[in-house]
Amino acid sequence: MPPAMTDLLDIWAAHSPLAGHAPDQIPVDFLLPTGIYIQMDVPREATIQHIKLLLWKQAQTLPFFAALGDMESHMFECVNQAAVHEELEDETRRLCDVRPFLPVMKLVMRNCGRAERLLDSKIGVLIGKGLHELDAMNDQEVKDFRSKTFRISEERMQGVQMMTCTEWLQSCFSPQLEPDVADGAADWSADLKVIIHFDQSQDSASLKVPSSCTTTELMELAVRKWLTTHGPEEEAWRSQYVLRLSQCLEFLCGNHPLIQYKYIRTCVQAKESPHLTLVHNSTVKALFDKELSTIGAVVSRKSSNPPLPLPPKRRVPTQVQTCVWDMSSPFKIVLVNASKVNAEETAKVQVRAGLFHGTEVLCKTAVSSESSGRSDHTWKESTLEFDIPVSDLPRMTRLCFAIYAIMDKVKKQKSTKNTHINKYQTIRKAGKVHYPIAWVNTMVFDYKGQLKTGDINLHCWSSFPDELEEMLNPIGTIQTNPYTENATALYIHFPEYSSHPVIFPPFDKILEKAAEIAGASDCFPAGRGGKKFHIELKEIMERDPLSQLCENEKDLIWTLRWDCLVNFPQSLPKLLLSVKWSKHEDMAQLQALLQMWPKLSPRDALELLDFNYPDQYVREYAVRCLRDMSDEELSQYLLQLVQVLRYEPYYDCALTHFLLERAQGNRKIGHFLFWHLRSEIHMPAVSVQFALILEAYCRGSIPHIEVLKKQVEALSKLKSVNELIKLGPTKNARSKTKDAMLTKEAMMTCLRQSGYSETLSDLHSPLNPSVLLSGINVERCRYMDSKMKPLWIVYNNKLLGGDTLGIIFKNGDDLRQDMLTLQILRLMDLLWKEANLDLRIVPYGCLATGDRSGLIEVVSSADTIANIQLTSSNVAAAAAFNKDALLNWLKERNTGDALERAIEEFTLSCAGYCVATYVLGIGDRHSDNIMVRSTGQLFHIDFGHILGNFKSKFGIKRERVPFILTHDFIHVIQQGKTGYTEKFGRSVPQRIPPSGRFRCSVC
Repeated sequence: MPPAMTDLLDIWAAHSPLAGHAPDQIPVDFLLPTGIYIQMDVPREATIQHIKLLLWKQAQTLPFFAALGDMESHMFECVNQAAVHEELEDETRRLCDVRPFLPVMKLVMRNCGRAERLLDSKIGVLIGKGLHELDAMNDQEVKDFRSKTFRISEERMQGVQMMTCTEWLQSCFSPQLEPDVADGAADWSADLKVIIHFDQSQDSASLKVPSSCTTTELMELAVRKWLTTHGPEEEAWRSQYVLRLSQCLEFLCGNHPLIQYKYIRTCVQAKESPHLTLVHNSTVKALFDKELSTIGAVVSRKSSNPPLPLPPKRRVPTQVQTCVWDMSSPFKIVLVNASKVNAEETAKVQVRAGLFHGTEVLCKTAVSSESSGRSDHTWKESTLEFDIPVSDLPRMTRLCFAIYAIMDKVKKQKSTKNTHINKYQTIRKAGKVHYPIAWVNTMVFDYKGQLKTGDINLHCWSSFPDELEEMLNPIGTIQTNPYTENATALYIHFPEYSSHPVIFPPFDKILEKAAEIAGASDCFPAGRGGKKFHIELKEIMERDPLSQLCENEKDLIWTLRWDCLVNFPQSLPKLLLSVKWSKHEDMAQLQALLQMWPKLSPRDALELLDFNYPDQYVREYAVRCLRDMSDEELSQYLLQLVQVLRYEPYYDCALTHFLLERAQGNRKIGHFLFWHLRSEIHMPAVSVQFALILEAYCRGSIPHIEVLKKQVEALSKLKSVNELIKLGPTKNARSKTKDAMLTKEAMMTCLRQSGYSETLSDLHSPLNPSVLLSGINVERCRYMDSKMKPLWIVYNNKLLGGDTLGIIFKNGDDLRQDMLTLQILRLMDLLWKEANLDLRIVPYGCLATGDRSGLIEVVSSADTIANIQLTSSNVAAAAAFNKDALLNWLKERNTGDALERAIEEFTLSCAGYCVATYVLGIGDRHSDNIMVRSTGQLFHIDFGHILGNFKSKFGIKRERVPFILTHDFIHVIQQGKTGYTEKFGRSVPQRIPPSGRFRCSVC
């Protein structure tokens, strides 16, 4: 091998345009299966396929070439920059994107089944976790889940092959629909002026139609208009054409009134004409056939060669099992030992263990004896016995551990390195202090419902959330720490209670138990209690959903549970919190009652997916309610549904299958499900779970893989550009201004390179998959002058010539909080519109795409209040005091009636954001974080401080007012209109009550 190179880890960064030298050739070492080593300079931008051709040509001049055989039977392997072994089955990738370590590439023989291996390789690259890692996991639950979803996904792809073109079009490119709005909310009855464009033609036509006109009627008018000018004379059937939104890839599927489509309604509100394009069915059919061929390359290959039938299996006698309800002995575990415990030698180490069902403690926590030593610990009294019989353990019982050190006295810290530990300490009696060291959780039953037995090694987590009760963390993950090298390890033993496996009873046995209890009761279930108790029950049920229930109230609710079923069906969450889950008799009765419970509305059912309701059948009931959600409503809550996946202890659950089913049935939902999961796959607590769901989605949406792969590659390129900008220009720059100019010039040079321009062109926007981005407008791109140097990228819209779209790429900032805040704003806007209140909210697009990286939509024709004030003042220090600046800015862009509409838009949006920022506790509001569109809409940006988490200086909070309503805002609102300020003041309190309806849905 050649001698080691210098700066190996930076070889790809060093060979960059911003570094001042960008060689076209990269020296690569190739290892052949014949034992031959070849060093070659290969093009940096070359594809893997081209590199293999170059290598094959070079290998012809060397010994043992004949032993290599066919070129197509070989592929490359490498170790990438993330130190992960990678099989380069997809040979369309470029060398600069693969970025092999050193760089060294190894040529190996391909195994059989290339189509399947290629699909596996693409999925691994796409989801950010190689499938070979999942293959290597010795976890039967993972294997069973993958086997089940593989079968379901294959059936799904076979179902797509049986679809009609119309069905496929509706599942992939259907538009957003708006809920019906009450009469009088707006003048929806007015006629619409619709601009019709004709596909593959420069011609367009204007049609005036009523807002109640359906898409079929509009299409007939458009076809007739086309035939009058372009012939032929015979009448064309309307089924030969379909209408598409001109600026994006959304087709007006269905036969709804035009005003029900979100795009049409938005145009009406903005007093603009909608632009639609008439597309012939042959164009749509070509897209459909292309996707079918992609599916057929994988699915048909398997179905064309079915495996030979297996010989009949011998009947194995059914294994004898024991029901957990027959086990009356108390539950216990044995602490074997703990290793790598990070505690001082003088400290005593204890283990605390608790059994939880959700956040409810099932019995008194158990504490081990004290142990002393360095990093390895054993306990004399190693058996921990709990005050609950095995028979009463709920199916979803969590066993939670906390390892902590006991110090005799508090020592003064000599350094500030670990000052955060003080907030976790708990002062006990006799002056002793408990310092948490590690925590870990595990389920008592496995994924098949069998009580765990035997030895288990639990690698613990060292980071503790704030305000843990007794240092136990039941809401934490049940996954163990994957970084085992330095993690504290706790070895425990689950004893055997029977010579046969102990299982939790199936659902039919639970109902039999409930019937047995009901038969033994001589009281009629309904109508228990007197009038006084029913009045008290009504008062409890009408209370705030987030209010706490005392034990007496829980007992009353459980006693009157049949009255709750009849009179308060919406009270199911409170009833579930009142069940004594530590008694299997009560649990059985609850399951029987749940079978008779009417369906909740999907919005109310969302609360049942919270961590407080871990029961499997309760969550299945909630998912059944969610199935009534429309695709538009599901999209609104998709972010929350992805987050509550963390609370699912097992991979195979009703919520996972529901999300996969809806995502594979609607590509827009699938797009955002992919990115919500992909953006957090780097987190060890959910890495395997999210990878399994992503793999299942990709296998059931094979045509979508290439679309998403293009987006992932584009984001990788933008990240490279951002990292190179952070490195700065060459050291010859003499001033900050010159530095910026050189860096921007180098950035533009980089974006013009073929490897970058091709990857960043012709892709679906991650912010909105219906928008096609044709290419970057390099001259208008720049980077922003903030710490993380966000990229301001300007794209051309492929479907609407001349139109541009702005996207901000951030690398180094966590956008998940901004994404959550904007999503809640969308929900508030939706609820307000349902209450006949349109406050012109502008929830711009925001999407987290990876570890501290993501995209933000640039709102067109908008500027910050700070910039508006600054451009209107000659003195920068006095700019903020110029109250006429904002009004003058609006007057410059609007005249006559347009100015009146702009002031109205400003007033409504200002009222909406005053309420929203107050309710959500949004802080850090200043003129750089508030923007105004030229149409008058005001909106807020940058939500880094929410829910009262405000900035402070020397312990003093900087926020002095509940919301922002400055003098220049009031000056715009009351300009020329007496009483506008009073109207604004009266309207704000009326906006608050509807926003309270979604509090439980987003918690």
